[in-house]
Amino acid sequence: MKKLILPIFLLGIGVAGCSKFLDRKPLGQYTQDDLGLSALESQVMAAYAGLRTEGCAGVKFGAVHSIRSDDAMKGSIASDGVPAEQMFDDFIYLKDFWLLNDYWGDHYRLVKLCNDVIGAVDKTANPNPAELVNRGEAKFLRAYAYFNLVRAFGEVPKIDFVVTNTTEGNVPKKSVAEIYALIDADLQEAANVLPPTWGPEYIGRTTKWAAKALQAKTWITRSNWGSALGACREIINSNQYRLFEPYWKVFSEEGENCPESIFEIQALYNSTQDYGIQYANYQGVRGSGNWDLGWGWNVPTQDLYDAFETGDPRREYTCMANNAPEPYGIAGTITSQAGFVGKWYNRKAYTHPNVRNSAGGNVPRAGRWLNMRIVRYADVLLWAAEAANELGGAQNTTDALQWLELIRTRARQGAPAGTLPKVVTTVQAELRDAIRHERRVEFGMEHERFYDLVRWGIAEQTFGQLGKNYQPRNRYLPIPQPEIDKSGGVLKQNPDY
Repeated sequence: MKKLILPIFLLGIGVAGCSKFLDRKPLGQYTQDDLGLSALESQVMAAYAGLRTEGCAGVKFGAVHSIRSDDAMKGSIASDGVPAEQMFDDFIYLKDFWLLNDYWGDHYRLVKLCNDVIGAVDKTANPNPAELVNRGEAKFLRAYAYFNLVRAFGEVPKIDFVVTNTTEGNVPKKSVAEIYALIDADLQEAANVLPPTWGPEYIGRTTKWAAKALQAKTWITRSNWGSALGACREIINSNQYRLFEPYWKVFSEEGENCPESIFEIQALYNSTQDYGIQYANYQGVRGSGNWDLGWGWNVPTQDLYDAFETGDPRREYTCMANNAPEPYGIAGTITSQAGFVGKWYNRKAYTHPNVRNSAGGNVPRAGRWLNMRIVRYADVLLWAAEAANELGGAQNTTDALQWLELIRTRARQGAPAGTLPKVVTTVQAELRDAIRHERRVEFGMEHERFYDLVRWGIAEQTFGQLGKNYQPRNRYLPIPQPEIDKSGGVLKQNPDY
């Protein structure tokens, strides 16, 4: 029977054991007798595929979201990617640079794919429930794309319509407020129409709760504490999620789509199919032979390593030491290329040696099967704690301490008594510092630290203490010059660039 392979949306690939990982039928594969895949459903699948580009799940994403932070640096060897190091480590921004240009392009390609779905449903006189769900999925993904764009560039073009030729898409930038208004409207519709869960054949598709969580994240970014707390409480009270244990397993192949996962980018790679992403590959060990696993980019800094409290197990589950036994005790000693810049790799992007052996997964395919976590339940708990503390009041403070303790209880699992003592302060400023600290160590190397520093208003102070020449303008990247040139002057460069 002829197979219809959808190289566009790879659903659940959580594993009960690594030995079976590569034997699973991809859940984005159907026979002609299966679900009767419609043209609209195919467009939805294509929109999910837009998440797998390097701008959304690879080195270009990592450069913008992670290397710019105090958690990470470019890494690799000194002669590799010098302009990237200067741009993303040292804030010497270039207006025409491949990582920047492709981040912009890949996000607008995702927007285009979403607009195609939304436009197709809008042409339908009486959309059925399934079509409304499809539109909700597209609106979630479009909101996600625009949230990344507005944080990275500030004012950007708002293209919320189907583009049939390039002239139609050549529009001026809109204000940050207008972009957030689109994001809010998209997420509100998505939350209203998406199901709370999907069946096992559709693991990985976005849900009502994913839309609520992304809403909360956008409100947290804008210090809209009341709306953020309300959305977080809804998710917590839904009882759909829980913290997965132990902490390190959340980021393993076994932890993909686990009960803590609210949304993650799906990936699949085996001996016959490559629908993978670059997430693990660009962060993989830069060595040779069995240790030829990647570029060695986006590696933890000394500052991140030192931020963990004494005995916090999350430090070793985040910072994987070079020239040390590998975490699973299988593959010997981690050995990098001579001249590797850095002491650690991001363990959260490290793949299981047994899976690598089965996949033949050294460079250039190393780790292409590993999903990329976007929103975890731990995010929701700490957003809720932050919002509750900022709003103040006895009950909110009590709730914030409770949610903070849930995170620390999971983190100290297996550690000696007295590790990570319970936070008990009810002083708002002290609790704020405790929550911010917890967010850093809980989500170390998970590509959100830079934007946390910006929204807290402490980026200039933090980078200044590290000897970095960060300026307020560096909150936003320059609009890629090739895009300005192609627009014929319709698209204007950001101020100060």
